[in-house]
Amino acid sequence: MLFKKVAEVFERLEETSGRLDMTDLLADLFKKTSKDEIKSLIYLIQGTLSAPYISLEMGMGEKFIMESIASSTGHSKKEVELLYKKKGDLGLVAEELLKKKKQTSLSKRELTLDYVYYSLVRIAKTGGRGSQDLKIKYLADIFNSAEPLEARFIARIVNGSLRFGVGDPTILDALSVSKAGDKSLREELERAFNICSDLGHVAEVFFTNPKKIKKFRVEPFKPLQPALAERLPTPEAIIKKIGKCGVEHKFDGFRLQCHKLGEQVELYSRRLEVMTHMFPDLVEEIKKLKPKEIIFEGEALAFDRKKKRYFSFQKTMHRRRKHGIKKASEELPLNLFVFDILQVDGEDLTEKPLKERRKLLEKYFPSGILKLSEMFIVEKTKKLENIFNEALKENLEGIMAKDLNAPYTAGKRKFAWIKLKKSYGKSVDTVDGVIVGYFLGRGSRARFEFGGLLLAVYNDEKSKFETVAKIGSGFTEDEMVSLEKILSKIKTEKPPADLDYKIKPDFWVKPEYVVEVAFDEITKSPTHTCGLKGEKGYALRFPRMVELREDKSPKQVTTTSEVAEMFWMQKKK
Repeated sequence: MLFKKVAEVFERLEETSGRLDMTDLLADLFKKTSKDEIKSLIYLIQGTLSAPYISLEMGMGEKFIMESIASSTGHSKKEVELLYKKKGDLGLVAEELLKKKKQTSLSKRELTLDYVYYSLVRIAKTGGRGSQDLKIKYLADIFNSAEPLEARFIARIVNGSLRFGVGDPTILDALSVSKAGDKSLREELERAFNICSDLGHVAEVFFTNPKKIKKFRVEPFKPLQPALAERLPTPEAIIKKIGKCGVEHKFDGFRLQCHKLGEQVELYSRRLEVMTHMFPDLVEEIKKLKPKEIIFEGEALAFDRKKKRYFSFQKTMHRRRKHGIKKASEELPLNLFVFDILQVDGEDLTEKPLKERRKLLEKYFPSGILKLSEMFIVEKTKKLENIFNEALKENLEGIMAKDLNAPYTAGKRKFAWIKLKKSYGKSVDTVDGVIVGYFLGRGSRARFEFGGLLLAVYNDEKSKFETVAKIGSGFTEDEMVSLEKILSKIKTEKPPADLDYKIKPDFWVKPEYVVEVAFDEITKSPTHTCGLKGEKGYALRFPRMVELREDKSPKQVTTTSEVAEMFWMQKKK
């Protein structure tokens, strides 16, 4: 397939806002795509080159992309920079300057989808001394052969700024429509995606043999999307909803998915990042487990040997580091509280009820620093309330109640798991949101060049982020300095393509960092777009930052539907 055809569809997607229309556009494109090309196409639509757990990043900042544009068009770096300041979009810069090209390449070729994809992979894999110059050259080579419209989207893919905001649910719908003519295959495609976290791989298997999608099974080193918890306001509501349940303390650590096959061990974060090299102590203990093949989940906490207690989340997070790992493992030894098992010796356990998975957990754990999470079987509201209060006395976050008959719901937020957390003031709970912009400091904060954050939650039905709070408090001076430093590196001239907003910050940023936020209550507001109906959306009243959640990805933040549920829960209270 010619990349020109892909670029034309991308352009139409940019001009389309309705999800059904986007689905139809993608489905038509997929019908014209071969089984050998579909994987590459899916990754490019996602704005990536691989599954999230495979570290394959372009490693080219705006400066280097501009150098590539200058090199391929014959325009000076100064001309490119001035046009970028005017346009605020490197894709539009590349498109316009290719229309006014001052030089012609002798080696121009017609770009195919696979040529563009594998050329970008080559850029991502180029490392070592002199690698930046090579990356610039390789990208310039692609631009040399590109038509202006193709260059617009190539530049945006490299810069991580595709602007049509197509989410994974829309891609799954389109894959189903492309083969079945409707969304009837969506559910089995989604299950396959949730148990391997690689949409490109799912599409490739689906296009090669659609029947294999039904037989998708959990495999080592293809991490599952983490199961997610719903929330209810009271112990009484939990018992009414799921009846007899297993209840565990909710630890404030970081979640790890652990995979073992023979002597090979990999650890994945909630964001599906490979964390193996950071935790050699856990790796050695996992190698000792009896099963040749096993996948399980746990919550890691750093242990204070002197005071015989667990450190805070912030302290525990110090174990997530690239350097000084040996020293950190000695100062902050980890315990991993294992709470679920997903596969053992080739058997996929995700469809088995929790009570059966729990029996297998008890068979293999505890094992040294791999602790078995304590579970209480509860049928009565009073007992559940007592366990919750005891958890709060121990300074824990709260409790997790689990349906003993439920399968493991990878990637889904269902009432198989229900969390009950301590309140902050009058608030129902805390919210995890992604930073989409920040404000300059005023008055005493002017010297920090930071005055607050614009926060968004995720509408998973629309595949859009929606603003929910402007946060101006809860920051220490050190945090203001730190936030300005990290956010200034990801500033953008325009808002994220998949963001619905009314309020404008001083600076937009790429949606990369997640923060936990406390608040007094949820109100209706004319300035925010979360769950917008008519003129008003939901907003957090008196929001204040609790902490940066480096363990969560932007798509794992609180959803719009959760905010709506919390709004009604507080009314019931």
